Amino acid sequence: MHNNFKIVLYTPEIPGNTGSIGRTCVALGCELILIKPYGFDLTDKAVRRAGLDYWKHVKITEYENWQEFIDQQQPEEKNLLFFSRFATKNVFNASINKNSYLIFGAETKGLPKEITSKFKENLYKFPMYSEHIRSINLSNIATAAAYEAVRQINFS
Repeated sequence: MHNNFKIVLYTPEIPGNTGSIGRTCVALGCELILIKPYGFDLTDKAVRRAGLDYWKHVKITEYENWQEFIDQQQPEEKNLLFFSRFATKNVFNASINKNSYLIFGAETKGLPKEITSKFKENLYKFPMYSEHIRSINLSNIATAAAYEAVRQINFS
């Protein structure tokens, strides 16, 4: 079973997170899209260590910037799902399909205002019930979103 949805990392900063997300992509048969600049080199040992021996199986597409991604992928706006702790909509109310792009910002900066303000209706968050937590680790949240996508696509 292959899922056609894609995970998009906008300017990822931590190699271990990208490696772990790549491993999730291999497990679920989805593509990993990376938008530059990165806070590391893709050949970094930490990326490969987190991806283990699965890293060579990750289907990766790289883009120099956001506009190049939009121009080349030409996604329908309804298929762009952005994840932000500042979103008001719950991910479990999102409509995820095989053509969806699950988009995550940099670990320390999140997504830029130009993107979040343009796509306000497409912003989602995962619930957090403790005031002691600012955010959830990027690789954990991307994996949770990917499995929610699998649930909606394959088990709805």
